[in-house]
Amino acid sequence: MSSRGEILALLLENARYTTEDLARQTDLSEAEVDAAIEELEAAGVIKGYQAVVDWDETDDERVRAHVELNVTLDRETSYADIAERIVKFPQVQSLRLVSGDYDFDMTVEGESMREVSHFISDKVAPIPEITQTVTHYIMDSYKEQGIEFADGDDDDRLSVSP
Repeated sequence: MSSRGEILALLLENARYTTEDLARQTDLSEAEVDAAIEELEAAGVIKGYQAVVDWDETDDERVRAHVELNVTLDRETSYADIAERIVKFPQVQSLRLVSGDYDFDMTVEGESMREVSHFISDKVAPIPEITQTVTHYIMDSYKEQGIEFADGDDDDRLSVSP
């Protein structure tokens, strides 16, 4: 793995590693680590740094949903054109063009199910190229961005033995 690849892997593991931590773990100098990170940021490889938050452990209410979007394209409209319109909404946390039974996979966040539903019905569904939306509300998260949230011992379902 290249030194840039090592730095990326370490930053994915923990974006709060210091330059000194990264240098020690990659056998590079701090100046080399700084230069590599600056290059990765300038090239658009590193888009940002984020905390992974378990919202169930806070007092803030958050509702998240995955939304399947089907679209119909015409000669003047591409997937990128549709995506460019959708990503501008602050409620949209992620948008991906996918293969399979639908075209886009979108993650939406709001303060209530009503807010998320209204956003989808009032802002997304009316886009002329969108032919269908299917919303899946996220009831609980066990792992986000590679980080486990629950220990798995608090399952309320009864065990079934054959």
